[in-house]
Amino acid sequence: MNRTRLTIIAVLVIGLGALAVAMWSSMLGQKPVASRSIDSAYSIGGPFALTDQYGKPQTEAILKGKWTAVFFGFTYCPDICPLTLQSLDQTRKQLGKDGDNLQFVFITVDPERDTPGVMKAYLDSGGFPKGVIGLTGTPEQIAAAARAYRATYKKEGEGKDYTMSHTSVVYLMNPRGEFAEPLAHGLPPEKAAEVVRQAMKAY
Repeated sequence: MNRTRLTIIAVLVIGLGALAVAMWSSMLGQKPVASRSIDSAYSIGGPFALTDQYGKPQTEAILKGKWTAVFFGFTYCPDICPLTLQSLDQTRKQLGKDGDNLQFVFITVDPERDTPGVMKAYLDSGGFPKGVIGLTGTPEQIAAAARAYRATYKKEGEGKDYTMSHTSVVYLMNPRGEFAEPLAHGLPPEKAAEVVRQAMKAY
């Protein structure tokens, strides 16, 4: 009886050991998955109808023909938005000649304050990349654009000193206007440039 129990225990131990080895081998064979703020299984991007900082109507057609970094933010943002725009400027410089084919689109999540004139004054101020396309619109138009990109935002506080919480990821879109890669907030410019460069090569 004791011998039978020992045999059963031995078989179980061997079986569990084999299972553990198989699982470990499987894990070793898997490629590392980059951390993303977006589930790429879902469709990202789509039609929008907004107004640029010059008061000109714009649609998703502005994404065609160039690589585009799309970012949602607002002009009263104290840190994330200006830092992201400055980081994108450095990323484009890291790309060298390839950077000539990368444009930036900044979509406000604060249409109440960010009129075309306010957007223009903000983007024309020093320290930001040249040629950024700033987009605003009605609350409904902004909400539709955010839904298309699966971006989230929320008004925080009351009165004139309210702020906005919002998605901080940058959406890299290819010249067909299709989602290519996310650029996480805080990604160093040299790392972001490598992501963009690899996406360009794979396109």
